[in-house]
Amino acid sequence: MKKYKVIDLFAGCGGLLDGFMKSDLYKPVASVEWQKHQVNTLRNRLKSKWGILDADETVLHMDIQRQELFTGWKNDPDYGESCGLDSIVNDNDEIDIIIGGPPCQAYSVAGRIRDKENMKSDYRNYLFEHYLGVVDRYKPKMFVFENVPGMLSAMPDGTPIPDLIRRDAAEIGYEIIDNIKELALIDTSEYGVPQNRKRVILIGLRKEYYKNRTTLLLNKFYTEILPKYKSSKRISVKEAIGDLEEILPLNEVDTKKRISHANPNSKVSWHVPRYHNPMDINIFRELALDIENGQNKYTTASALNEIYERRTGKKTSVHKYHVLRKELPSTTILAHLYKDGLRFIHYDSKQARSITVREAARLQSFDDDFEFIGPQGSAYQMIGNAVPPKFAESLAKSVSEILKLD
Repeated sequence: MKKYKVIDLFAGCGGLLDGFMKSDLYKPVASVEWQKHQVNTLRNRLKSKWGILDADETVLHMDIQRQELFTGWKNDPDYGESCGLDSIVNDNDEIDIIIGGPPCQAYSVAGRIRDKENMKSDYRNYLFEHYLGVVDRYKPKMFVFENVPGMLSAMPDGTPIPDLIRRDAAEIGYEIIDNIKELALIDTSEYGVPQNRKRVILIGLRKEYYKNRTTLLLNKFYTEILPKYKSSKRISVKEAIGDLEEILPLNEVDTKKRISHANPNSKVSWHVPRYHNPMDINIFRELALDIENGQNKYTTASALNEIYERRTGKKTSVHKYHVLRKELPSTTILAHLYKDGLRFIHYDSKQARSITVREAARLQSFDDDFEFIGPQGSAYQMIGNAVPPKFAESLAKSVSEILKLD
């Protein structure tokens, strides 16, 4: 069977592409990513899992904002060398689809709250222009654009970002849905991802290819095709990670070696605890016990702030802690997890710790054979920034129903 040819932009570690590969309907032509650990992880995954033996050449380590991405580069101190995207694409027939989503920090509501300029000066607001520039260059039948819900309210220059994307897409011959907020805001927990994670999913159809059917097909995609792939149930945190080996705190925390928990003899990789100081371990235990015992004294923001201030002597306006509820999907896994795990505390009070890389990966629906290349912090960051592969597979199958139309 002929497979659809795909280019992946802002590829990260490859969560979105992994879902497309799982569908067995797509052939990866090229991926573009500028962070080294993510590049190494994606190359390794494509070679070891999917048999893409030329992944070292087709996963391009380059900043999408640089013209050399297309023409090639040599001896770059940051990005090495490559023949460039044009050369790779020219060796293939027509590209069927381009997928990806620019970094979301500039659109996130939390990021805007923290930034004194409301992220208005952040260059990442306009990386979608480079994404659409690649779309215009290779003119696939369609594109898939993924981003955070905050994109819907982002207006760095006074114009909503969705309106800018719609305008720019139209200028290069593509149509996206009009009522984005109503139709394109997708809760991935409805697609078997054990996590409450809402994302904006935009598909753009080339009007020249689909003729006068674009508006009809776009509405059909969101109202009929994609919903067909919803899961029959939502997956809880315990269902996702409950079978992994317990990791218990040590009797004596080694602050010099930064070891606080036993190192398990786990059958899966990356199920290794991060270091927690004794104060945090005691707080984690107290918070998880509070839920286990049904007392629920610390389930409000004010109560969580109170325990933080009582234990640390510091004031805070934002509560620092959250215990994952074992019977529910997880809260949204964030890239910020690489800095601390206080909002991702394991539900088991005996373990008194935050979640491991492998637990975070499972909550993002990565398979256990997905290996992250790099240090622990980078692995957490990759996972938090990724598109859940389980949802990506449903998305891949859905868009294939549009692609197969002549």
